[in-house]
Amino acid sequence: MSKRQSQKHKIDRRLGENIWGRPKSPVNVRSYGPGQHGQRRKQKLSDYGLQLRAKQKLKGYYGNITEKSFRRVYNEATRMKGDTGENLIGLLEQRLDAVIYRSKFVATVFAARQFVNHGHVLVNGKRVTIPSYQVKVGDVIEVRERSKQLAIVLEAIDLPERDVPDYVSADHSKMTTQLARIPLLSDVPYPVQMEPNLVVEFYSR
Repeated sequence: MSKRQSQKHKIDRRLGENIWGRPKSPVNVRSYGPGQHGQRRKQKLSDYGLQLRAKQKLKGYYGNITEKSFRRVYNEATRMKGDTGENLIGLLEQRLDAVIYRSKFVATVFAARQFVNHGHVLVNGKRVTIPSYQVKVGDVIEVRERSKQLAIVLEAIDLPERDVPDYVSADHSKMTTQLARIPLLSDVPYPVQMEPNLVVEFYSR
């Protein structure tokens, strides 16, 4: 098992939820935490524990973002008008790796990060290798010509386990996509419940 695959499975096991909705998640077989005493750790969480768990789950979902990067996104969300939790989700969904994942050009958000890092993606005709790059509504994102026939891309498009959400306009025949609008929390197809309001409470302590 690769390091990345192992880490991904650890996140699911630790949280006790299949946060990406993947059929191979170990939580589908064992819904308790890892380790010898994993089955005994189902104690009731404090308010702080619930808030921390909500933050870990949201960070994990977007490829296990570092605390520094996640806090930067949160701080930006607080400076925007409107609900901070909704702003946070909107900013996370504007990440280039998130848009690539939503467009089904790759199978996982971890693969999306690597796909961008390796230079397979163009934004408005220019190569972008920063997964956290903030996509604007209307930006034209495309898979580079030499990358369009990669097996990981062709296999991901045919995956039946998830669909492209309506706030992303993906054309798989041309391998292009656009962010049609900034989504609200209710628009995002999370396989499990996300609670950005608890994340806001965590950082507001």
